This record gives sequence, C-alpha cells and structure tokens, in this order.
Amino acid sequence: MDNLYPLQLVDPVSATRTYVLADPDSREAIIIDPVAEMLERDLAVVEDQGLHLRWILETHVHADHVTSAAPLAQCTGAQVAVPRECGVQADARLLKHGDVVTFGTHSASVLHTPGHTAGSSCYLWDTGAALHLFTGDTLLIEGCGRTDFQSGDAGALYDSIVGKLFVLPGATVVWPAHDYQERTHSTIAHERAANVRIAGKSREQFIRTMDTLNLPPPARLAEAVPANLRLGS
Repeated sequence: MDNLYPLQLVDPVSATRTYVLADPDSREAIIIDPVAEMLERDLAVVEDQGLHLRWILETHVHADHVTSAAPLAQCTGAQVAVPRECGVQADARLLKHGDVVTFGTHSASVLHTPGHTAGSSCYLWDTGAALHLFTGDTLLIEGCGRTDFQSGDAGALYDSIVGKLFVLPGATVVWPAHDYQERTHSTIAHERAANVRIAGKSREQFIRTMDTLNLPPPARLAEAVPANLRLGS
C-alpha cells in the first residue's frame, strides 16, 4: 500500500468504511470504525505500513456490524475512545465535543453530532494541506443516517449537520462510514448543494422526510448493538 492518508478500507458485507490516519513522520496512527470480520486485514495494514496504532475511535454504536475495537486494542496496545453519550459498557476513553485525540504531531478534533444516535460524533483532521471530516453515519454522500431507532432524533440530526458540519469550509473532505454506491468521499460544498435529504430544506421539512422513510431494521441490529456496547469483546 502507499503512504497516502487517510487510508479507506471497505468491508464488502456491511459497506462500512474504516479509516486509518497516520503521522507520516512518527508513524503513530488512528483507526476509525473497525469491523470485527476485518480484524486480520487491519492488523496487516498496520504492520505493512509500519504504524504504531495509538487510538481506536468509534463514531457511534453501530447497528449493522460488530466492531473489532476490543480485540484490536488487545493486539496492538492502542487505546479505545468513544463518544461519552454512547453508553459503552467497557474500558474506553469517553470523548466529548471539543476533545482532541493526538497521534504524533497530528490531532483529530471531536464534533459531537447527535441525531442518528445520541452519541454520534465526527472527527476533524487538519493535515495542514486539507481538512478531513470523518462523519460516521451523521452525514453520508448525498444522504444521512436514519433516525427511527436507537435514540435517533431527526431534529437533532438537522441541527448537527447544518449547525456543525455545513459551517465548515466547503473544501472539507467528507469521509462517511458507509456508502452503498461505491463512492469514496465527498465535500462539504457538494453536500450543502446536492444532499437530497437536507440540502435546501427547513428543519420541519427534514423532520418530515426522515419520519416517512419507512426503512426496514438493520439485519444485525439485535446482535450488533449489545456487542458494540462491549466494544466487540
């Protein structure tokens, strides 16, 4: 693999995007939203890239896959960090809005963005050359996370996206936790203009849109949420 970061790794079953961020000088690194079935792949990436994994970050308690956070921490010595509102019942650093997670001379800032779940958070990485935003399920490419279960709140999601994400510079690169059309990334400017769920809508219109999606529950909901509250242990 090359040394361009972030690295985007894909679980083909759940379409989950896992991200590896690294300081190219110190080789200290972060991984965001790892997937249990991809543990060996992720360990191989860390070894192949010569990285020292410092942090394992979750954007929220996922309902469609089980995290590998606990076993990955055991294998690498990295520390797990999760948004404090997630209610995780395991040993982890609890993150609040404005916290900073450091790796080498780099850092990722925490933006608490409730709505998809009460604990949902995004991570903002300023490399000096570009701003990278890891949005979890809060903001997807031309979409957003659902709000009809697991402490979801459509009004809170609107406030999070419009008030905390859409105010970022337009060139900010958006890296979501999922995409089902094999797209890799977007920008804040594109999402402000073209996101079919929220662009140009009032808060009330957005709430009505989210309340009428009528989506089936995630197939692994009953399994994934309890497991992820334990960090996949």
